[in-house]
Amino acid sequence: MKTYSSYRNLPVLAGVCSMQDAMQPGLSIEECVRRLKRYHYGFKRLHQILTARITAEPIYELKTAFSLHSHLCAEHVSALRKRVGEVREPPLGLEETPHPDLELFFDEILSSPSTEDLVLGLYDKALPAVQEGLERHLKETNPLADHPSVRLCRFALMDLNDMLDFGRKTIACLIDSKRREQAKDWLSLLDDCLASAGSLDGTRPPQTKTIRRHYSAKPYQYDPKPRRDERFPDPYNMGVNAEVFLYDPKYPPQTKTLMMYYKRLREIDVPEMMASIITETPNKPWGYYRDMTRQLWDEARHAMMGEVGFVNLGLDWHQVMINFTWSLALNTQLKPIERHAVLYFIEQGLMPKNGKRFEWEVGRASGNPLAALFQDYDWADEVLHAKIGRDWYLKDFNNPQEAVRYGDECWSRVLMNWNKWREEGLTQHRNWWPEVYRAACERWGVQPDPEVLAYSTTYESVRADLKMISASG
Repeated sequence: MKTYSSYRNLPVLAGVCSMQDAMQPGLSIEECVRRLKRYHYGFKRLHQILTARITAEPIYELKTAFSLHSHLCAEHVSALRKRVGEVREPPLGLEETPHPDLELFFDEILSSPSTEDLVLGLYDKALPAVQEGLERHLKETNPLADHPSVRLCRFALMDLNDMLDFGRKTIACLIDSKRREQAKDWLSLLDDCLASAGSLDGTRPPQTKTIRRHYSAKPYQYDPKPRRDERFPDPYNMGVNAEVFLYDPKYPPQTKTLMMYYKRLREIDVPEMMASIITETPNKPWGYYRDMTRQLWDEARHAMMGEVGFVNLGLDWHQVMINFTWSLALNTQLKPIERHAVLYFIEQGLMPKNGKRFEWEVGRASGNPLAALFQDYDWADEVLHAKIGRDWYLKDFNNPQEAVRYGDECWSRVLMNWNKWREEGLTQHRNWWPEVYRAACERWGVQPDPEVLAYSTTYESVRADLKMISASG
């Protein structure tokens, strides 16, 4: 060491680490793989929990965050699977449960009955446990010999730090000392599970404890009914048909941006529906779950684009009646494959010139750079989503036409219960458009156009793809 030097003192070992660090002992391949499988299990269970809880979680900010965090976990599951496959021959044992109390740990969080318990379980216990394991891996492995795993761990920690930052801020907003005290015994149970499993990465001496299931004593059942917080006062409202307005050439592009922002924000129902497909479709190759979760996150991102669009205009998006009727109907009336069929049908329909390209052209013509930017990326995302549909849905059919026809048939069977919801007092399908349009005109410094102001077409008889709805639904 004293006499060794690189050429003109250049950084040694490609800058990976110092010569001294490279000469330190580290994890064997066997131990490295054993730990990687533990991280894999943690991320895979986190993906399951985050996805399954999107639909019934009422708080919009948590729906979107769960969508992102589920996507990130899915990406790290994929990376870990690839790394294990690089150093081991099949079967890789990636579907095995590393320890029964680790399974109990994640089952408890999945089954937690409240938003508060769920947030504490995820961001106060589970994610920190994965973070601790990854950080220990970096400290104990040889950074040169195990560089592929080191790089993987570093990327995962980057995302974990962002997720934990969100979690800490969320806990501070939602959970006071009294609420945390109420959850004390359950949080201790989670700690006991980790201790019994020797920590998430299995590097600690296991502590023998008798652990009884609490929330998970009753097996978890996915809740398919979407819920919304109090900022969504009329979630059954189908009183403003955005698509009829958007495709009518007599309305100016500037006003159409309002409808596009409404359509984007309304897309929060797509993660609510896609979560049901992912959760209720078992035994697919992991690539299916990774790709579908990427699309789920994109749809949540589109909803946030709509949110940003309204805020950018200085408009209160709570005045826009963002409904959940589509996700509610599909989740409760169709099988998972039928929901996927409807999704595929819609995605393929957005590819022609009257789809996403048209919305981008409207955004450009509106004079609103943000609308043009958002629609540009929205269009690009839909190209990917159409490909995901072809990769994972189309192959089950003889030809594309058959696949599209089946999706149309499935959507046509969905009963939206327009009149029933009104008769039951769930909504009056109030036309909220005039007040939002007036507010926008005030921001734009223009007088409302009487013809635009009078728009009142609903979804009672015209579907979002402009197809007429039969009297039976």
